[in-house]
Amino acid sequence: MAYSTSGTGPPLLCDSGWVTHLRAQLELLSFGAFFERLAERFTVIRYDKPGCGLSDRDGVDLSFEGQVAAALAVADAVGAGRFRLFGASQAGQLAAAIAARYPERVEALVVYGTCASGEDLAPAEVRQSLVALVRAHWGLGQKALSGAFVTDPTAEEMAAFTRFQQSCATAAGAARMLEVYYGTDIRALLPAIRARTAVLHREEDQGTKFELGREVAALIPGATLIPLPGSSHLFYHGDWPSVLEATLSFLREPASAGPRLTDREREVAELVAEGLTNQAIARRLSVAPRTAESHVENIRRKLQVSSRAQIAAWVTEQRLRH
Repeated sequence: MAYSTSGTGPPLLCDSGWVTHLRAQLELLSFGAFFERLAERFTVIRYDKPGCGLSDRDGVDLSFEGQVAAALAVADAVGAGRFRLFGASQAGQLAAAIAARYPERVEALVVYGTCASGEDLAPAEVRQSLVALVRAHWGLGQKALSGAFVTDPTAEEMAAFTRFQQSCATAAGAARMLEVYYGTDIRALLPAIRARTAVLHREEDQGTKFELGREVAALIPGATLIPLPGSSHLFYHGDWPSVLEATLSFLREPASAGPRLTDREREVAELVAEGLTNQAIARRLSVAPRTAESHVENIRRKLQVSSRAQIAAWVTEQRLRH
């Protein structure tokens, strides 16, 4: 297993997705800048999955369980007994599984652009065709997938992303890992997560629909769903600073024994108490209706209530206390 560490501070174990390459990714789009900023606050631990990048490619276990074991082995190798976790796309499933199975090791969890079940990413015939295309012709498979990952890419961006993918894994390895992603379902694990969790998802994500991220957040007790503008599936493409800021803000937030609403969530709760609908809240705050709806869902989960009337009652109680 190849891995690297950078920065100082609490350990942050990171997995950036389906296939990886420790060196090549640093030169890809805004990937390097994203992790450079994370390293200002944390000891960032990155690694190449089994079969990828600088890690061994022959005779390795590419199964989901093998990937979980590899991630934990890296954490052990750097002496991170307890850590924060960041997982994007396929790695979001991986990070969530680790948080569910090893609650004593995970302090906080951030997942980006992920889903609970890989089967939901596309119809069965599309999934089978993509796996077969990657296995038979890695170049064509790259182009087919790149369109879903990078929205409206320039020719230069498409060429860079295609070169990157090809450097990450062999055709057989990439196809097998894509097959594993499509075949993985972690719905049963998500309710077991006890770590503070943020689910980041771009509202128009072309690779993994927003509703799939919403499902992940709904299944994790107390999780915060953070809608982000944009449509690119890659967290380091497009408006990547907003992804970075949401990640940093959440990971810096101290643990709390009771429900802790963000400033925006408190603002939304106040508007709910005034009797405003989600549509009216969206207009008042100049945000998308989906964003307002997500804030209300987050508030319900954090307060462990099921109705707007209960949110209003909580707001009234807070006013009386202060």
